[in-house]
Amino acid sequence: MKLHCPKILLFSILLNILVSSSSNENNKNKPYITLYTSTTTSRVLSECDMQTSIYDNDPEMRSVKENFDRQTSQRFEEYEERMFTKRQKCKEQCDKDIQKIILKDKIETSLAEKVEKGCLKCGCGLGGVAASVGIIGPIAINEWTKAALLAAKSSAIAEGAIAGEAAGRAAGVAEVIKLMKSKLSLQNIAGQELKTFFTTTQYNDVSNIIQAVNMQYTMKCPSINTVAEVDKPFCSTIYTLDLVEGDVPVHVSVGNTIKISVENIVSDAQSVATTKAGEFATEQTAILQTRYVGAVDATYASSQTAIIASVVAILLIVLIMVIIYFILRYRRKKKMNKKQQYTKLLYK
Repeated sequence: MKLHCPKILLFSILLNILVSSSSNENNKNKPYITLYTSTTTSRVLSECDMQTSIYDNDPEMRSVKENFDRQTSQRFEEYEERMFTKRQKCKEQCDKDIQKIILKDKIETSLAEKVEKGCLKCGCGLGGVAASVGIIGPIAINEWTKAALLAAKSSAIAEGAIAGEAAGRAAGVAEVIKLMKSKLSLQNIAGQELKTFFTTTQYNDVSNIIQAVNMQYTMKCPSINTVAEVDKPFCSTIYTLDLVEGDVPVHVSVGNTIKISVENIVSDAQSVATTKAGEFATEQTAILQTRYVGAVDATYASSQTAIIASVVAILLIVLIMVIIYFILRYRRKKKMNKKQQYTKLLYK
């Protein structure tokens, strides 16, 4: 060992010389670079420094920490108080809102129920009205129609009788004028035409007619031998009735002749007037009855139409009311179901 150690040392020295000389030859044309040694002190805490602090035993730091903790806890308490107050206010407001919602819901529910019941009652009432109108209306109309027909027939008979009487009177006047012209050859009487005379005198007033004919005879036929102011056809007719004989006073036989002739004429005219009055009354009664019955039938038909239209309108209103009732009921039930679902979700 002693022989080898000097050799090893000598070899290491030679080797260092060779290395240094070779490095100098290689670095003749290169700048020399000096290494920078950092003088910054590192303040990174080691694991040991993190576990322990140099301020743990410092009274000032301890006081600061205590003040910080106390203020922090105080602020947290104040924050909790404020939050409690806010939560209380929010809770009260929520309770008020809930009460308002509940009250509003009760009012809406009550109103909806009242509207539903009102629609249902209205529909039922109108349905009853429609039924009563549909049942009682035709019965009342039928009874009214019967009474109207009886009244129409009575009115037609009465008016027909009045019209027949007027027609009979006109026929009687015409027959009297005709017979007086044909049987007595009279054109005028009491200084008037026959038509004018009978406008103020009834055709069956025998006494007035006899008096007027006697006056006409006295005025126009004073004696047989008189020529002036004589109604020859009338006077000749009176003379040819064979009621004037010999020297018997003329006024006695002429008066009887005129009386009998006028009575016969009036009797014939009354027969014609009665027949004409009956025929015309029957004819007019039938015409008037047909007219009045037609008017009653038309009124009955219009009344029936009005009743049917009223019943249909009432039924339509009832149908609308029932539809509204079912719609409101469906909406209320749907709303209640949603409310129950929300309530279940809230309580879950």
